[in-house]
Amino acid sequence: MVDTPLLSKGKKLARSVTSPKKFIVGKGILADISSYIRPFGDNAYFICDEFIVDRAANVGGASFRASGLTASFEKFNYECTQTEIDRNRKLARSAGANVIVGIGGGKTLDTAKAAAYYEKLPVVLYPTIASTDAPCTSIAVIYNDQGAFDHYLFLPGNPDMVIADTEILAAAPKRFFVAGIGDGLTTYFEARACYRGYGLNLVNLRPSLIGVGLAKQCYETIQQNAVAAVHAVENKLSTQAVEAVIEATIYLSGVGAESGGLAAAHAIHNGMTAVPALHRVQHGEKVAFGLLAQLVLENAPHDELVDVIRLMKAVGLPLTLEDLGVKAFKQEEWRNVAERSCAENDTMVNMPFHVTPDDVFNALVTADAIAKVYK
Repeated sequence: MVDTPLLSKGKKLARSVTSPKKFIVGKGILADISSYIRPFGDNAYFICDEFIVDRAANVGGASFRASGLTASFEKFNYECTQTEIDRNRKLARSAGANVIVGIGGGKTLDTAKAAAYYEKLPVVLYPTIASTDAPCTSIAVIYNDQGAFDHYLFLPGNPDMVIADTEILAAAPKRFFVAGIGDGLTTYFEARACYRGYGLNLVNLRPSLIGVGLAKQCYETIQQNAVAAVHAVENKLSTQAVEAVIEATIYLSGVGAESGGLAAAHAIHNGMTAVPALHRVQHGEKVAFGLLAQLVLENAPHDELVDVIRLMKAVGLPLTLEDLGVKAFKQEEWRNVAERSCAENDTMVNMPFHVTPDDVFNALVTADAIAKVYK
């Protein structure tokens, strides 16, 4: 480990820990939602995914009416665009809202984050799938009106509250839950690498021991609970194991990643987005394979690599490129993945040693070959 922190533009950077002000995890929270929202405001504006807007308005609305509080519910229009953000800002102002609540997937939650930021209101997020750790972070991904990526909105703070209702999260398709496990699996190994390399975390400060510690707790919680949790989710059930995994994949992973930093696994994921065959693959599925490649890059202990592979296999994550949907390996295509993953502004620079595109390509091919042994 390097003993002297790196300097950025001549300044020594501080270490950081950032997180939501409150994180709530439990079952059947929607029926009592007003009691959780009340500390932030008495007139809530909800932005809801299409599949849950009626349930939110009926069940959540009854909670508000019983408490003498006010709530309005609006259907999210599918993409987190500036147009959609502005539309919801206008509706929230018309309703006299003093708190914004997002219920749904990542794009819905990002729209709620952005609208609340511009309106200078508190924001409460209620994810309906546990596929990533994004609900706890201070970033929103903004798309253009054609649905293509436009820019990141870096927010000055994390959400005021994140509510993980295990009854709703466990009822989502198993693939989303397993993808969240894949995303959470990488958190410790990337934070560890970023800390060793004195890289930058997601708020452009140095990783903290607390961030790495939370990331390690995330990995250990997944190790202990993931297999049992996946079996429960297959049957649409919420158990203590499901609750533990949700806490790990949403909170421990989100705070661990934002405070601890990202490294090769996410950079490789970003490179893999250039492969057409992988466009329908979940973020967490690609990141998990990126982790295998990162461990090869690091020449990690064999037992550590095998533990990760066996856990991925046990929960049903894709192990190989073929599992991910790559029917024919094209060397030129994967050389491009390796090149993109080493882009100057990506998180590969957080590795504790210099990584070249050749290194990444060799690691990708080797990781795929090793994973095939365990299929």
